[in-house]
Amino acid sequence: MYFNDVHIAYYVVAAILGLIVGQLIDWVNKRLPEYKSVISKDFVKEYKNNFRLNYILMFLTAIIYVTLIYVYGIQETLIANLDLIKFMILTPMLISAFVIDYRLQIIPNRLNLTIFEVGIVFAFLYGLSDVVITINMLLGMIAGAGIFLLITLLGGLFYGKEAMGFGDVKLMGALGLFFGLSNIIIITLISFLIGAILSIILLITRIKKTDEYIPFGPFIVIATFISMYIPFETIKLFLMQIFTLGMYAG
Repeated sequence: MYFNDVHIAYYVVAAILGLIVGQLIDWVNKRLPEYKSVISKDFVKEYKNNFRLNYILMFLTAIIYVTLIYVYGIQETLIANLDLIKFMILTPMLISAFVIDYRLQIIPNRLNLTIFEVGIVFAFLYGLSDVVITINMLLGMIAGAGIFLLITLLGGLFYGKEAMGFGDVKLMGALGLFFGLSNIIIITLISFLIGAILSIILLITRIKKTDEYIPFGPFIVIATFISMYIPFETIKLFLMQIFTLGMYAG
């Protein structure tokens, strides 16, 4: 049986892998904020003593893995599958960034560094077939970090405090390696749009107070997942319609 030209066995394997990875994400989310090694000599003993199934993360990761395979399919060569592979590797790190930043208002340096390191590897792999792609990914890193660094510095200059944390700057720079120049700009715009909408909702519903810090990392993560699933041109058209109040003809 096939779905979108992919045998059902791949979906089953992806779902099982997602369940396992989702549970590991829960472990990572507990260790990273405490600056503890995720894998240590006493890993089995420590994990067993702290073991508790996190069904939300397990099923969320499984759903994301299955839908990624549906969207990107299974291709014949490694290079052709790089988009799928990199997004499956990126997914658990994005979920960790969301959860940790939402709970503690930080994005651990170790997490951002890991995203960056993986991004460098994929930039090299893409370069084996087309060096232009690698250059675009490096430009995405510069643009992603540069835009958010500028916003942070301007916030400190005009308001006397950071507009957003440097963890967000590092995260956007690392994500630029995965998405390239055009897509990282799209992710930036979507994250600010989502941030504005959800912040208003949180304030109106009084879930957050006006003087209470609202972490921006979760908005970046949501925008990134949107960019994974929706084609660039579709998002671009949508954003142009919003920012031009419907006057953009395409």
